[in-house]
Amino acid sequence: MEIRTTPVSKCLDKKLKVFGFEVMDLLALFLTISILNFIFGKTDLKLVLVWMPSLALAATLYFSKRGKPENYLIHWLRFQYFASFYSAFDETQDWKAPPTIQKKGLK
Repeated sequence: MEIRTTPVSKCLDKKLKVFGFEVMDLLALFLTISILNFIFGKTDLKLVLVWMPSLALAATLYFSKRGKPENYLIHWLRFQYFASFYSAFDETQDWKAPPTIQKKGLK
């Protein structure tokens, strides 16, 4: 009896990247380019006001995220924006201090 095998891809856990950028990075870059082009597209300084900031953002994203885990900036922004203390339980409203034993002779 022969074992039946099926070939599968060897990189199932590989990040989806296009030109070294994650999908969220590309969305941020295209959103930046489109907004700046909408505002400054008709001016004579289109190269300076639209393309230079977009290229600077692309270079910053590319070099700052090198070697970092997937969705690093999203997790970092969530950490900076939301509370830095997380708990598995809701905070109690009727908390009372536990009883203590008072020693005799001390005041």
